[in-house]
Amino acid sequence: MKIIRYKVTNFRSVRDSGWIDCDDVTTLIGVNEAGKSNLLLALWKLNPAQGGAINPLQDMPRRHYAEWRDAEEKPVFIKTLFELSPEEVTQVVKLSNAIPANARFVEVSRDFSGQRFVYFPDATTASGIPVELVRDIIAATLEQLSTAVEMGKGEAGIKVKSQAVLTETTSLVEAAQNAAGRINEKSLNEVIQHFSGVTSSILKGSTVAPLMLQAKKKLEGLKTALNKPAPHSIEEVRKLVVAKLPSFVYYSNYGNLDSEIYLPHVIKNLSRTDLSGTTEAKTRTLRVLFDFVGLDPKEILALGNEVKPEQYQEVTEKQIQEVAEKKKERDVLLQSASSLLTRKFREWWKQGDYTFRFAADGSHFRIWVSDNLRPDEIELENRSTGLQWFLSFYLVFLVESRDAHEGAVLLLDEAGSSLHPIAQKDLSKFFEHLATTNQIINTTHSPFLIDTNHIDRAKVVFVDDDGFTVTSSDLKAPQAEQVRQGRSVYAVHAALNLSISEVFLQGCLSVIVEGTSDQYYLSAVKLFLIGEKLIAPHQEIVFVPSGGVRGMQSLASILSTKENQLPFILLDSDKSGLDMRTKLLSDLYKGNDEQVLQVQEFNGLAQAEIEDLFPLALLEFGINKLFRAVDDEAFEDVYDAKQPIINQIQQFAAKHRVPLPGGWKVGLAKQTKTRLLQRGRRDLTEEVIAAWTALFQRFQ
Repeated sequence: MKIIRYKVTNFRSVRDSGWIDCDDVTTLIGVNEAGKSNLLLALWKLNPAQGGAINPLQDMPRRHYAEWRDAEEKPVFIKTLFELSPEEVTQVVKLSNAIPANARFVEVSRDFSGQRFVYFPDATTASGIPVELVRDIIAATLEQLSTAVEMGKGEAGIKVKSQAVLTETTSLVEAAQNAAGRINEKSLNEVIQHFSGVTSSILKGSTVAPLMLQAKKKLEGLKTALNKPAPHSIEEVRKLVVAKLPSFVYYSNYGNLDSEIYLPHVIKNLSRTDLSGTTEAKTRTLRVLFDFVGLDPKEILALGNEVKPEQYQEVTEKQIQEVAEKKKERDVLLQSASSLLTRKFREWWKQGDYTFRFAADGSHFRIWVSDNLRPDEIELENRSTGLQWFLSFYLVFLVESRDAHEGAVLLLDEAGSSLHPIAQKDLSKFFEHLATTNQIINTTHSPFLIDTNHIDRAKVVFVDDDGFTVTSSDLKAPQAEQVRQGRSVYAVHAALNLSISEVFLQGCLSVIVEGTSDQYYLSAVKLFLIGEKLIAPHQEIVFVPSGGVRGMQSLASILSTKENQLPFILLDSDKSGLDMRTKLLSDLYKGNDEQVLQVQEFNGLAQAEIEDLFPLALLEFGINKLFRAVDDEAFEDVYDAKQPIINQIQQFAAKHRVPLPGGWKVGLAKQTKTRLLQRGRRDLTEEVIAAWTALFQRFQ
C-alpha cells in the first residue's frame, strides 16, 4: 500500500489541515511553532511501528477536551487515502467479488478511541460504474474491428455499421457520466441497447458480429457490480486492509543518543509509561539501541558490580575471580555488540568508515567513535550532531520497522536541522535513495532540504488567523495580509534563489520549461534569432527549468507577477506533456490557453519533444559522440524525420548495446547550442527558422 494523501482534523493545534498530497518524498515547510510536528504525529498514530499510543490529554484540542473525553463516539483525527498494490487489489476482489477498478483506492481513518475505519470511495454503488471501464471495452472492440473481415454479401456493411454503433456509444457514455466520472444503471442499459442491431444474428464464420456480442456481454457483466456489496462492508476485507497498512516510523532530533548513559536511569525509564518530551524520545532510542545490539542494560549493570569498600577485608579469592569473570563476559558482550553496530552501519551509510566501541564503567555506559580519517576515539556527543542524528535515526528505523521496513513510511521531524548546509543537500539526496523502498514525509524550515527538482513535493505549513495549523500547496509569495504564510514559504523561495534573483526576474518574461536541456536549446535559439534580427524582444526572456512536468504548476504560481500575470509554459507533446497541459488549463491556467504552448504546435510532429525543433544536421555532432563505439551502422542512416528523435536515439542505443550516460540529454543540448552559435544558418532550413521565429513571437 502506498499513501496518496492524508488529512488531520481536530488534533492538537490542527483544526483541519486540508488534504496533503504525498509523493515518494514529501516536505512540509514552516517556521517554528507552525505545527509541522503535529501533522506528523497524527499520521504516526494511524499505525505506529512502535509507541505512538493515542493520549487524549495531549492529543485532543484543549478547547474540546472536557466535551470529548467521555463521549461515546470519539472524533476522527486522521484520514488517509492509500493506493493498493495489484496483489492487494486481487486479494480484495477475491474476498468481495468487487470490480478491480473499485478496489484500487482505500480510505483509512482513526478516531481518538483507537478505532480504525475502512472505506473504498470508488465502490459506492449509488454513484454507478466508472466510465473508464466502459470506454476500455469500446476502445478494445474498435481496435479488434479494424482487422475483422465481413462474410460476403450476408454481412455487407456490418463492419461500418458496428464501428458507427461504437462511436455513437462513446458519445452517449461521455454525455451520461456524472461529475464523479460514472454512469448509472439506466444509462448503462441504453448503451447496451445500442448493440442489439448488430448482435441479433451471427453468420457462420463471422468475425465482426462475435466481437460486438462479446462487447455486449462484457457491458452486461458490469451491471452485476451495481448490486454487489461494497468491499468495506465485508469484515474480512476490513481486516485485510488494516493488516496491510504500512507501519509509520516517527523520528525527531530529541531522540539523538548521548555518548554517556547512566544505566540505573536507563533501566528505570525503560519500565516507565509516563514519560514525555525529550526524556521519552531519548529513552525510545536507547531501547532500540540495546534491542538492536542484543544487550540487556540490567545484565550489563549487574556484570559490572564491584566489591564494596567495606567488604574489602572479607572478600575471598573466589569472589575476586567471579567478579573478574563477570567483567570479562561484559567486555566480550560489549565488543561483540560494537562489532555488530559497526558492520551494519557501514552497510547502510556509505559516507564514512565509522567504528563504534561500547564501554562500561560501573554504572556508566559510553559510546566511542573513530573513523579512518580520525583514528583517535572520541565520545559520540563530541562528534558532529549530524553523525549523532544519522546513528540514532538508523537504529530507530531498523528496529521499529524490522518486520516490514520495506513498506514503512518514515516521518522525520526537522531531519538534519543541525547539519551543515552541504550535508543537508547530501541528506536530501539520501532521502531520494531511501524512498525507493520507503515513502518519506519530513518537516523542515531549511531551504537546503528542499529538492528544487521536485518543487511540487513541497507543502507550506502556517498558522491561520484563528491560530490553527493549516497547509497549502500554493508556493506563490503571499500578499501582505498573509504574512504568516509568507514566513513559511520563504524557505522555498530561498531554495529557488528567488530572494537573490528577484531583481533580475523583475521586468523579465519568464518561460517555464521541463528541464535544463530545454533551457540550453531555447537560450541558443534566442541568441540566434536576435542576431539574425528576426526578433527584437522588449523584455529579457528567461527560461526557467522545472525539473519535469510535475513541478510546473507550483513553479508557475511562484513566478507569477504581482498583477497575477502567469509565465509562459512550453511543454513537450509526449503523453506527460499533454496530460499536464490538460491539468493546467483546467486549474491555474484556466482561460489562459495562449500561455501554455506545446512543441507540436510549431513543427506538426505528434509526440514531439524540444529536440524535434532542431534538424539532424545540428544534432548529429553530439549524437555521433554518443555512438563512437558503433562501427557497423550510422544513426543518420536509420533516422526517420517523421518520428520523435529521442525515442530513436534510445532505440539505436539499445540495438547496439550502448549505455547512454546519465545526463546525456543535457550534454547533447550543450553541444548543439555551441554548434548553432558557431555555425549560424549553415545547418538550418528556412522551415526550421520559421518555426523558431513563430515560437518566440508567441512568447511576446
